[in-house]
Amino acid sequence: MWRSVASNALTFFIVILIVIVGIVGWGERSYTGPGPLKTAICVRVDKGATVSGLSRELAQKGAIRSGMVFRLGAEYSGKAQDLRYGSYLIKPASSMQDILGVLTKGGQSTCGTEVNYRIGVTDEEMVVRQLDPATENLAEIAKFDPVKDPAPEAFTKAESEPDTRYRVILAEGATSWQLTNALAHAGFLSGKLAKQPDEGSVAPGSYEVTKGEMRAELVAAMQERQAQTLSELWAKRAAGLPYKTPNEALVMASLIEKETGVPSERPIIASVFLNRLKDHIRLQTDPAVIYGITHGKGTLGRGLRQSELRAATPYNTYVVEGLPPTPIANPGKAAIEAALHPANTDYLYFVAKSLDPKDGHVFAKTLAEQNRNVAKFRAMQAAGEKAGAGSGN
Repeated sequence: MWRSVASNALTFFIVILIVIVGIVGWGERSYTGPGPLKTAICVRVDKGATVSGLSRELAQKGAIRSGMVFRLGAEYSGKAQDLRYGSYLIKPASSMQDILGVLTKGGQSTCGTEVNYRIGVTDEEMVVRQLDPATENLAEIAKFDPVKDPAPEAFTKAESEPDTRYRVILAEGATSWQLTNALAHAGFLSGKLAKQPDEGSVAPGSYEVTKGEMRAELVAAMQERQAQTLSELWAKRAAGLPYKTPNEALVMASLIEKETGVPSERPIIASVFLNRLKDHIRLQTDPAVIYGITHGKGTLGRGLRQSELRAATPYNTYVVEGLPPTPIANPGKAAIEAALHPANTDYLYFVAKSLDPKDGHVFAKTLAEQNRNVAKFRAMQAAGEKAGAGSGN
């Protein structure tokens, strides 16, 4: 009898053990295997959020099959207390393990709202964008000029959300005054700049910032990037260049940046300027003359006058031979590369190819050829002005 009882007990124990192993195996497969999510979603983790609350939300959104397995997996892995607040993108078929990894990794949010402050050569623009999880593309929901326009509701709402991401984007060729003036209107930054950064010392590009970050810290990061770029490119410069210092190369890069927005033309423009320096011909570049008038404080808004082209100022390259004393804008990496690796040409002149700056320039080796090119451009200008007058513009 006792033998039978013992045998039945052992059998029952084995069955229970098999069931437990099966449940554990099912739980592990459920935790690490592909999840049921069909399309990507955004999940927001608030400060003080718990795994229990998130498990219910994830189950409601169809991202997980079992809130209990998700909670047990979080406890077993030791990550239940590691949630990081923010908005995160959960991709289709993500496992519970993957989802927990995303929600506890931290760092910048990968979902939600993004504010981009674009500082251009002629204007500023604040753009509010929101991620569409289905397409993983950022959709623009508001745009305004923070200097001239009141902030729209979408921007005010974005500022109130703790996980909104911020980015400052400085255009190639913008001046230090334009940067300083624009940053003063960036309400998500704090502190004041003690002084305007030296012209040419900040690197154009995109900078991710945190709300409340000091303006001075952002400018310092821009200057550090520019100094590093210039140092690296200077070390690899072509032989035989006339620059005595890296700063002279930076001055040249700023002239190139302001003369053309066509990437392929930069090395050719550089060759023209260097050929003229070699032959002791004045550079005669209008952007330098304009900088001498405006000091980089916005655009001139009109053509140059003959009196301005004759005025003896340090930036009037029609009167003064050689480079201007300082950069006339903040050049990007490509313009610096062009200044240090110019094309090999015999060109001494260039003029716009058409009335559209995107069409670039036509280049010439002789003054006679240049005069013919200028005459063609003047004719296009006259035709354009006549067409504009005729249309009532």
